[in-house]
Amino acid sequence: MDKKEIQKRRIMSYFIEATNKIIEEEGIEAITVRKVADLAGYNSATMYNYFENLDHLIFFTSMKYLKEYAVALPEYLRGAEDSLDKYLRIWKCFCTHSYGNPKIYQLIFFEKFCDSLKDSIREYYNIFPEELGEQPEELLPMLLKQNIPERNLPLLKTCAKDGFLQDEYLDEVNEMTLVIYQGMFTRVLKNQVDYSVDEAVDRTLLYIKKTIEAYEGPIK
Repeated sequence: MDKKEIQKRRIMSYFIEATNKIIEEEGIEAITVRKVADLAGYNSATMYNYFENLDHLIFFTSMKYLKEYAVALPEYLRGAEDSLDKYLRIWKCFCTHSYGNPKIYQLIFFEKFCDSLKDSIREYYNIFPEELGEQPEELLPMLLKQNIPERNLPLLKTCAKDGFLQDEYLDEVNEMTLVIYQGMFTRVLKNQVDYSVDEAVDRTLLYIKKTIEAYEGPIK
């Protein structure tokens, strides 16, 4: 890494750390450009040299919380018996972390500005590759995508290749999986469930599993 890249990382980190401090102490709603710049020790104009806008900065700050999921993922996959087992374990890891911190995951995957920042996950990991942890090569394409159906489809294709569902059902199962996940996620986000995060995760996995069963008989 050359000096220019080192400087870029350092200054971006100052703004990210300042934004994170505001989130933890006052909440996301309290973030303003001026407040972040003052806390980072730079003027507002400097921030725009490194981030497109405040949404871009908030997104990058939110990515700090995605590290916990990325680092945990290999452990969840340890001992997976087949592609379907691996698929369900990936979802278990994602649900556990997203249901545990729904406001941040809402920002990363579902906010209105996500479409305009669709390459920001890849951009973030290009600048801060250590945040990705040690991942199996096969999972990197998934982890670098921001759109959940795009993250999910390659995993389903592997399950289809191994005979757990037919190719013709891939798009339907992919959409139904997102509906199941987003429905439960929204209920957790709005505090509309009267059971624990662990039970919300278990129910989501049960519904995802039953969806695949419905499209290809009993799971092998």
